[in-house]
Amino acid sequence: MVPDGNEEYLARRAQQGDREAFLRLYDLYLDKVYNRVKGRVPSQYVEDVTQDIFVSVARSIPRFRQRSRFGTWLYTIVNRRIADFYRQYGRYSEQRAVSLKHGEHLPSEPPFESEYSEECALMRRALNNLKPDYQNVILLRFADGLTFAEIAEQRGQTLEAVKSSYRRAIQALRDDMGAQA
Repeated sequence: MVPDGNEEYLARRAQQGDREAFLRLYDLYLDKVYNRVKGRVPSQYVEDVTQDIFVSVARSIPRFRQRSRFGTWLYTIVNRRIADFYRQYGRYSEQRAVSLKHGEHLPSEPPFESEYSEECALMRRALNNLKPDYQNVILLRFADGLTFAEIAEQRGQTLEAVKSSYRRAIQALRDDMGAQA
């Protein structure tokens, strides 16, 4: 019998090849990872990036040393895969720019779907400009839907430290968005 919500136990079992344990971890984190990715990449790529993340987790879990909590380790992979996406996307954008010199036509639809308003793009740029610590607290709060107490527990900080980081992150977002507007 697997204890409910015991991610560290599930991670150990998954490392030993327990498929059910891995699927339980997948079920526990799918919505959180999806929402995190959704807040960081254009919507047409969210499912692909989310899938890449869980493929990476499946391949990497045997090397998980449990020096940190499973969720912390997982979000490290999430952040790396998002960064990988933008490195690849940048190469794609450069290739498209080159094709313009050759007279090829680009599709009229921008790379980010039209559902993304200018305000959303501004917010995304501002979020990407934040220090990683600030990005993390904002994403834990909004993308993952955690309370300040849950964030404090996950980050190993006091409640007041988390609230302070959150306030500074929100102010940095406001400052950046005001400068970009």
